[in-house]
Amino acid sequence: MYMPPNTRLRLDPQDEYTHTPEAVSNYNESMYFNAFDTASGVGAWMRIGNRPHEGHAEMTCCVYLPDGRVGFMFARPAISGNAEMAAGGMRFEVLEPFKRLRVTYDGELLLMTDPHAMANPSAAFKAYPKRPASLALVFEGVSPMHGGEIVDLNGQPIELDPEHAVYRGHTEQHMAVSGHITVDGQRFDMTQGTGYRDKSWGPRHWHSFYWYKWLPVAFSRDFGVLLSIKGNPEGGPNRISGNVLRGGVYEAVLDGRIDAEYDDSWYPRRFSAWVKTAQREYTLQGRVLATVPLRHQRKGSADPTRYTRITESMSEYTCEGHTALGMTEFCDVMQGGVPISVSAQEAA
Repeated sequence: MYMPPNTRLRLDPQDEYTHTPEAVSNYNESMYFNAFDTASGVGAWMRIGNRPHEGHAEMTCCVYLPDGRVGFMFARPAISGNAEMAAGGMRFEVLEPFKRLRVTYDGELLLMTDPHAMANPSAAFKAYPKRPASLALVFEGVSPMHGGEIVDLNGQPIELDPEHAVYRGHTEQHMAVSGHITVDGQRFDMTQGTGYRDKSWGPRHWHSFYWYKWLPVAFSRDFGVLLSIKGNPEGGPNRISGNVLRGGVYEAVLDGRIDAEYDDSWYPRRFSAWVKTAQREYTLQGRVLATVPLRHQRKGSADPTRYTRITESMSEYTCEGHTALGMTEFCDVMQGGVPISVSAQEAA
């Protein structure tokens, strides 16, 4: 997490619940969860983003099946406030702050044999069938909470420019997962699943992101890695953050690097990551199994070739003899079809 000068983090269990929205029109409060069962090869991620001043939520459910198909659904259901995280058939419940949460979904998923089709969502929704799906997952925190709300040194909220901010507060945590996922009558039970979650609140425009690469993976209840690298639109060094979970304790990431290989459409295929903490260094290898591309076009933009793209990829990670499924999330402003992180690297 990038910390402006003369600020600190405030972490409060009450932040697990919804906040009173501030007056800015683009206030967003969102929660995200991912879950993987390495043995069966199934994975999923779920998100609700409340935008109460805009009168709707953003609900996304994505399930990666072992045979390569992907079930996906996105909706903007109407909401009248910010009292709960529940929309479009999905519900997030806090059972015990910082320790246990529950995620459920009952609805339909677009079942795609080619998940890249989501680059053109209107065509994808016409080409593929919708099938019934249900999820019931309990997430147990296996790490300390990371993050909090950014406040000044006196503990007071800081001023944000709502046109460029992406959050006021942000928390993350490695998780163990149990429950089940059912898609089109095929049920997958999770008894030793692994996962990750985050939450954010405050002003957000999706196009305010420049580029970032986010690698959250839990190899077990005792070992996990988070590496986040953000490009700086003002130039200068990238912003590097994250942590390594070892035996219930976090080692803060001091430095890191991600080297990715892409296909002809600039979707990631594989990557390597190097992570340095005060205790030691780690090297991860990643192989992308399935990618869903999401795009956000700025309203009123005169340049159709410039938009924000987020690639959501289920990947196979290896590190120090451990292998696990996890997420790989790359976010880029796209210019002429090329990710800006690649252009920036070539220019450096």
